[in-house]
Amino acid sequence: MLPFRIVDRIKFVVERQLVKGAGFQLLVVAAFIALISIAGGLAVLAVGQKFDSVGAAVWWAFLRLTDPGYLGDDVGVWQRFVSTLLTVSGYVVFMGTLVAILTRWLIAKMEELERGLTPVTLKNHIVVLGWTRHTLPLLTELLSASGRMRRFLEKHDAGRLNLVVLSEHASAEQVHELRMEPGIGRRARQIILRSGSPIQPDALHRVACLDAAAVIVPSGHIDAGSLLTPDVEIVKALLSIAAQARQYNAPLPYVVAEIQDLRKLPVIERAYPGAVEVVAGDATISRLMAQNILHPGLSEIYNELLTAGDGNELYLRGGETMVGMTLAEVATQRPLAIVLGLLKRQGEQWKVCLMAPTDSLIDKEDRVIMMARFYADTDPNPKLPPLPVVQRGSPRIVTTAPVQTPQRILVLGWNRRVPSLLAELSSYHYRPFQVDVISVVGAAERDKLTRRHLGKQVELEVQHIEADYMVEAELRQLQPAAYDTVMLLSSDRLASGEEADARTMVGYLQLEDVLADQPRRPQLIMELSDPDNSHLLYNHGSEMLISPMILSHVLAQVALRRELRVVLDELFTVGGAEIQFRDPGDYALPASVNFQLLERTLAKEGEIALGIYRNQADAAGRHLRLNPPRRDYLDVKPGDRLVILCLTGQVSD
Repeated sequence: MLPFRIVDRIKFVVERQLVKGAGFQLLVVAAFIALISIAGGLAVLAVGQKFDSVGAAVWWAFLRLTDPGYLGDDVGVWQRFVSTLLTVSGYVVFMGTLVAILTRWLIAKMEELERGLTPVTLKNHIVVLGWTRHTLPLLTELLSASGRMRRFLEKHDAGRLNLVVLSEHASAEQVHELRMEPGIGRRARQIILRSGSPIQPDALHRVACLDAAAVIVPSGHIDAGSLLTPDVEIVKALLSIAAQARQYNAPLPYVVAEIQDLRKLPVIERAYPGAVEVVAGDATISRLMAQNILHPGLSEIYNELLTAGDGNELYLRGGETMVGMTLAEVATQRPLAIVLGLLKRQGEQWKVCLMAPTDSLIDKEDRVIMMARFYADTDPNPKLPPLPVVQRGSPRIVTTAPVQTPQRILVLGWNRRVPSLLAELSSYHYRPFQVDVISVVGAAERDKLTRRHLGKQVELEVQHIEADYMVEAELRQLQPAAYDTVMLLSSDRLASGEEADARTMVGYLQLEDVLADQPRRPQLIMELSDPDNSHLLYNHGSEMLISPMILSHVLAQVALRRELRVVLDELFTVGGAEIQFRDPGDYALPASVNFQLLERTLAKEGEIALGIYRNQADAAGRHLRLNPPRRDYLDVKPGDRLVILCLTGQVSD
């Protein structure tokens, strides 16, 4: 074995001290300063310089080492030479090294603070676990929900809204994204970023989950080949929150979790014993797509009711201030809102009574379901004249005869929602579908995933075809004009929503080119992942669904008003209350009709009038006009359709 050199040994010891951090680095520098000061003091004593003691000589050397201003006080060639060496050493060791260590330490501390590793000291805030495609739209929704948010803050005795976001790697770049987001801007200071993963207990403590008024867990991105799916991460996060609550003997916070597979619902309920609402992201979007296939034009209604911005939304108002009143009386006092029904409490559950009779009495525990543009419109408005009482009895149940000819659907693209979409289509037993799924993903893999999801549901005719719809020749070979509906889906296998939407939009433009010379045009439905891309296709001829915006809206509104989830489930699933289009000729309407008269006419049929869908779009490209002023004349033209809420039941044979 080779012997150690003393120099190597010294270097090793110094290195081990330097890597221990700024404190030990300063100790090493202090040791060097002491050695240099002692050596300088002894050097001047050796040539007979007059000092009272060795300590005075060392102090003389230390002053020259730390302050070059003492150079002019020295006399004698040797003293000046030693003093010059000490001053130069002071520049290198005392000033240079010391400043470098302190600067590096300060920068490291600032970077550590920017990473968001310090636990927040907040209460009654809202926590978002994860930075995903849904995060920015979700934060925008929460910040824009002024009326609901005010009630939420009052309920939790909070003075202002504080949002805490747990990101895998919080950074200044994400802060910049928040500030550049149109719906956030300057309000980004209300958002606090913290670093960590939702599956790490320390990270959950860092965002103070146990002190939060609500915890929102959006679904993350799927990594191909990974066994750790977003649903698994959500279950692990809920287990960690529950474990922390047991450890600190604290109450469990209210949680809104988005899962991809609705079959994981029992697992979620078993993992988290507290108040939890589960939003099935894939199932929600699949339901909307399925109903959009059956009722072309519904996408514009979804984009108004289920996204932030101008337009109408669904609101729930507590029955405390309306006890003993009927729904008809409530409606007369709110001329800017449409009363849709009631929520009745049944133990721990809620019974949705959309289309409830107008003579239904309201109890204190009830919730009144309304559609309005603003939260304030759901309050009584004494400045406006009250509406005449509209009586609507029990709604008639609309039944649909079975259809023999299958509806042909061409699906261009593949994502994790396709099996859920096929399952949703198979739930419409009265209507057969023939679905062709086109993707570059292997047909065998897609068929396996589909069969695993559908189980024993074999009523749906599905064919998986390997092709690239981006290649014009392959797209023409598919003959898209022969289908009733063509859907372009956003891929979830690309790195970002921008890349996925780029492929979808280019595919749409190519599809338009293929259909340009065809005598028959199918219904086109396009799904996008990034809200910023919705305005790129000017005057497009397809229906557009922006999945992250819709899911973010649902998560945000359910977080602020828990009961809203059951209303959305009732409204956008097969059977029960549904939004549909009707031909104005189906009703005995005069040539000139305002919305108030339309409302009364449909009430006689047991239905609720919501608005009108124009055959010709306006200058802004909109066909839909929901909840118009009661006295406005609708000017119904050929091809226009009425938007109504009706009750659907069992299908007649």
